[in-house]
Amino acid sequence: MENPQLPPFSVLAAEAGHTLAKVLRSRLHADQPSWNQVRTLIASRRIQVGDAICSDAARRLQEGEIVTLLGSPKRLPASARPDTLVIRHYDDHLVVVEKPSGVNSVRHPLELEWSPQRRRLDPTLQDLATWAVEARQRLPRKRLPPLRIVHRLDKETSGLLVFARTALAERELGMQFRKHTVIRRYLALVAGPFQPRTIRSNLVRDRGDGRRGSTTLPKVGKPAVTHVEVAERFDGYTLLSCRLETGRTHQIRIHLSESGHPVCGDKVYCRKPNGDNIPDRSTAPRLALHALELGFVHPVTGASLFWEMPPPEDLQRLFHKLRTGSTG
Repeated sequence: MENPQLPPFSVLAAEAGHTLAKVLRSRLHADQPSWNQVRTLIASRRIQVGDAICSDAARRLQEGEIVTLLGSPKRLPASARPDTLVIRHYDDHLVVVEKPSGVNSVRHPLELEWSPQRRRLDPTLQDLATWAVEARQRLPRKRLPPLRIVHRLDKETSGLLVFARTALAERELGMQFRKHTVIRRYLALVAGPFQPRTIRSNLVRDRGDGRRGSTTLPKVGKPAVTHVEVAERFDGYTLLSCRLETGRTHQIRIHLSESGHPVCGDKVYCRKPNGDNIPDRSTAPRLALHALELGFVHPVTGASLFWEMPPPEDLQRLFHKLRTGSTG
């Protein structure tokens, strides 16, 4: 089995509950792979489940999940190392970090039992931040309690993110998020002219095509509010400043897509209501969404805290190309 080929497929009901290795071996039956060959293929970071690389051969698949065999291994971002992770704030109660694109914020529930060795092969931001705190405390052999999740950023989104280190901080920060008092501002690049507006809708997990989206049904879904301003205009594109009033899953991506302006580089919310794809000629290297600002009240001291993170180099290069009209 030198270079197996397999089109992306959706996990069937009969395959649900089986391991990734078993399903792949069955799907690759024409190549007659051995179990070791399948495990090696998975460990090489060539298998994607949904939008994330899966290197766990024992991961049990769910019906409807999309499995993709990549043409070549997908390397971890150079920034996906604890020694390169940028920590913006650190104390006994919380840690604020700069999330690189290409790293999941937290681990999939089916991967929570992974050993520390396996986690280092495919770390999440939660892992990286935990290891960075251990190194900062100079206690590398002592495993600290896992950092507590307060909010998330999508895998391809870069920007500022806070983890709680104590139950008190988790509870108090969670309350601020629920009361919508946390400052969260994002930069998002979209095609075409866009006028400032506030977008309000009720979001549901399935809008009818298997994707999250808005519903017009009364008393259904969760309210979502996004305040959108223009940060910069390019020829054919607009850089938006989006302030979250609520923080629903994929909220900015959904609101902008449903307004007819999906975020450049978005591979999920890039379709019209009739199912047709909206073309993306921006040459965006990934989802052009960045968590620019984060601010809240310290859960213990009561101090007002605020950070700003400039867009990383990949987005800076894209913006420069748009300013100079050299996107091709």
